Amino acid sequence: MSDTLSYNTDVILIGAGIMSATLGVMLKELQPDIRIEIFERLDHAAAESSDAWNNAGTGHSAFCELNYTPELEDGTVQSDKAVKIAESFEVSRQFWSYLVEKNLLSDPESFIRSIPHMSFVHGADNVEFLKKRYDALQQEHLFKRMEYSTDFDQLLEWMPLVMKGRDKSEDVAATFMPIGTDVNFGSLTRAMFNYLKNLDGVTLHFNSEVKRMRQKPNGDWRVIVRNLQTRQKSKVRAPFVFIGAGGGSLTLLEKANIDEGEGYGGFPVSGQWLKCVNKDIIEQHSVKVYGKAGVGAPPMSVPHIDSRLINGEKALLFGPYAGFSTKFLKNGSYFDLTSSIQLDNIIPMLSAGFKNIPLTKYLIDQVRQSPEDRLEALKEYMPTAKMEDWVLETAGQRVQVIKKGKDGGGVLEFGTEVVTKADGSIAALLGASPGASTSASIMLELINICFKEKVQTPEWQEKIKKMIPSYGIKLNDNPTLSDQIRQETAETLDLFN
Repeated sequence: MSDTLSYNTDVILIGAGIMSATLGVMLKELQPDIRIEIFERLDHAAAESSDAWNNAGTGHSAFCELNYTPELEDGTVQSDKAVKIAESFEVSRQFWSYLVEKNLLSDPESFIRSIPHMSFVHGADNVEFLKKRYDALQQEHLFKRMEYSTDFDQLLEWMPLVMKGRDKSEDVAATFMPIGTDVNFGSLTRAMFNYLKNLDGVTLHFNSEVKRMRQKPNGDWRVIVRNLQTRQKSKVRAPFVFIGAGGGSLTLLEKANIDEGEGYGGFPVSGQWLKCVNKDIIEQHSVKVYGKAGVGAPPMSVPHIDSRLINGEKALLFGPYAGFSTKFLKNGSYFDLTSSIQLDNIIPMLSAGFKNIPLTKYLIDQVRQSPEDRLEALKEYMPTAKMEDWVLETAGQRVQVIKKGKDGGGVLEFGTEVVTKADGSIAALLGASPGASTSASIMLELINICFKEKVQTPEWQEKIKKMIPSYGIKLNDNPTLSDQIRQETAETLDLFN
């Protein structure tokens, strides 16, 4: 084996997904002379959670995802989370528009396009819930364009595949949001890395696995990386490390051994899609239709029949069907789960497992599903579905975050969590949905924490406001600015508004 390489840099990014790409581009815009080393275990970018087939790609803006608007015990529908996600997605749109306007990205159609977002329910109780959800969201400016209907003919016009063959006497309802989007995060991520890797001071290393990391007495981190092809070992030192490795982030956070990471565990959830192979059927569906998750189902398993554009071709998928694997990554090891269990997280993990028995039962039931069971689930959203028109496709792997609760037990978190050391020298992104869609606001938040002094300078403030014109402003509370920004980003990204 070759001698170990040793060198210094300013920033180390672990994982070549949407989060590292976003952070890398932002930092180079804020400080052009910053040096960045990026390490990815696989042989190309966006091969795990950011890949088109591994990611829901909805452009999660809370228009159609019912799990972001829970119904409380008193019957009211809570819209706070939906508003926050919608505002975060508008931040992402602004950032992507900025990149297109500056010609850092070309051809927005390669990664984003307009497509209506719909929620669909059946059954009297669910119809009542959807109406309450619609009424609640009508109080929020970012959702004003939403329409609601229980009229069969209107629903047939909006989503013919979902309504054909359905009993007209059935209680049904849907909401329709015309300004939804479909985002190919794999294409977007690779485009950002193609830009980044050509900049001075940026090096992108594939087939490179982080083996160890340790903070030195001066505060810098020493990260030991091995090239999986050449077996070459490198020792890289930097004052800041970002762990954006999807399901692999938990294991890397444990290697960092920081106090703030104590008690964190992970519960892996795998997924599968039914992919349509009949082009005539694919052409009949041009919306994203989300339903209501089953009892105990994780958010990534909310059923949806989804029109997508992948590698320039229109696709139609249904799912995802949840499953269980002990891998933390699609290309991971079956020992990922067991090797992640440590003294500091074993009690939270056992506690979370005990508290979430319905989730365990749900996953067992999903794993045991036959092709006929999967077809029956599809027929709830497409009554005329036939087995020969669909094939099973493996989706991405997610790791739901488990963290220590106030009682010392475990809490299963279904969102996205950023774990940061108190000195701001290292940060790790854990969790899943709505991650990719809110990447710009998550990375801005991280910059505010980890680059605290620089971000307060007039120079950085000015640059951030150029990237994100609404920076520091809640768009939902500012209708005029919200409408203006939506119009501007729609024009730049060639979207319907």
